[in-house]
Amino acid sequence: MGLISGIMMGMIFGIGLMAGWQYMMSYRSTKRIAKAVDVKLMGSLNRDDLKKICGDKFPEWISFPVFEQVKWLNKQLSKLWPFVADAGEAIIKDSVEPILEDYRPPGISSLKFSKLSLGTVAPKIEGIRVQSLKKGQIIMDIDLRWGGDPNIVLEVDAVVASIPIQLKDLQVFTVIRVIFQLAEEIPCISAVVVALLSEPKPRIDYTLKAVGGSLTAIPGLSDMIEDTVDSIVTDMLEWPHRIVVPIGGLPVDTSDLELKPQGRLTVTVIRATNLKNQEMIGKSDPYVVVYIRPLFKFKTKTIDNNLNPVWDETFVLIAEDKETQSLFLEVFDEDIGQDDRMGVTKLPLNELEAETPKEIELRLQPKFDMLKVKDKKDRGTITIKILYHEFSKKEQLAALEEEKKIMEERKQLKAEGVIGSSMEALDGAATLAASGAGAAGSGIGAGLGAGVRVVRSGLSKTKKFMGRTFTGQSTNHKKSGSGSSPVNVVQD
Repeated sequence: MGLISGIMMGMIFGIGLMAGWQYMMSYRSTKRIAKAVDVKLMGSLNRDDLKKICGDKFPEWISFPVFEQVKWLNKQLSKLWPFVADAGEAIIKDSVEPILEDYRPPGISSLKFSKLSLGTVAPKIEGIRVQSLKKGQIIMDIDLRWGGDPNIVLEVDAVVASIPIQLKDLQVFTVIRVIFQLAEEIPCISAVVVALLSEPKPRIDYTLKAVGGSLTAIPGLSDMIEDTVDSIVTDMLEWPHRIVVPIGGLPVDTSDLELKPQGRLTVTVIRATNLKNQEMIGKSDPYVVVYIRPLFKFKTKTIDNNLNPVWDETFVLIAEDKETQSLFLEVFDEDIGQDDRMGVTKLPLNELEAETPKEIELRLQPKFDMLKVKDKKDRGTITIKILYHEFSKKEQLAALEEEKKIMEERKQLKAEGVIGSSMEALDGAATLAASGAGAAGSGIGAGLGAGVRVVRSGLSKTKKFMGRTFTGQSTNHKKSGSGSSPVNVVQD
């Protein structure tokens, strides 16, 4: 009897122990699942959500990294940098020198590298963000920092002097967007697109030092080089502009990756008020430069001796990406030698509604980048009327062909010696009279086409300085009328 009761007690105890173990395991599993759900929900919260939950007790040390760290990649890049630098130096010299020639400012006859070394310090990749925004593509944003020790010397030639300029203390802070176009055949990538994101704004800091001379030998040289670098970065590399590189050696259709005209912007520069005087005697002679891309600038006539000028001139510009591009306006005081900048402003295109005319008064500031400006006094205002029209597919193709035609015409003018660089053609502005604004609005790229077909008297000052003289009627000549007239005769 004792044996049987012992066996029964043992069985009951064993069954109870197993039931208890099963219950504990089930309870812990339920707890783990509930905790995993909570963690997943917490992971989907952003900083604002957590602040609402935690209130004043929100810990400031909590961070939400957008980019994944790639320390292993920086180690490999440091080892590979000597080889990457050697290859990069040759590529940069071959590809950047023609760009420098195109964007060379008026007054400079030659701008080339005399020395180019990328140094021994490799760039640092702070992080990488991978996105899948479009089927068949991998989009990668690379947060790049470079405080290297390059040896870059530019040979700057002008009529008055020839001087080598060294770029020192170069620092680059930018986010690079790389798009891989996928393919079904090995190497599985048909093309790569490279661009600098416009937000955050790319920062390229450097100091200029004259080698065996003085920067004052060429008046305004530092500003010229700074403006040239800014124009190249904005117009060639900053998103939505991009570099498309086919890969694999096979013929690839990259038309979908290339930047295309998206819409037409009709801008009427009406007037400016309370401009800051730049003259010691008398008043300034203001004119306005209007552009979206630095390579396609338009210019109003000059109003003499007036700080409240009225231009009432209309221009047609092409926009490639309404969401990221801006309209830029710069007011200058026409002077003998270098014109003084009176004020600048910009208007993001994403603030505009299609087919809705709008009159806007914009406040002028000394520079677009106000971080380096100490004098922040009021520079006055400028009033414009603006209308955005979004292209149809047919209009888009027509505008693209017109833009290609303009660039070919500029190359021809350069080959014939009429202009020294593409930037010198920018004084050729397409000014549309108020009565012709409607017709211009219907012409795809009409403003751009007219802009390159005229050689304005703004070139006269530059070309006299460079040893050539241009004659003919002038649109920005002193005491000019309300209309714009192109130069009819060009003489060497």
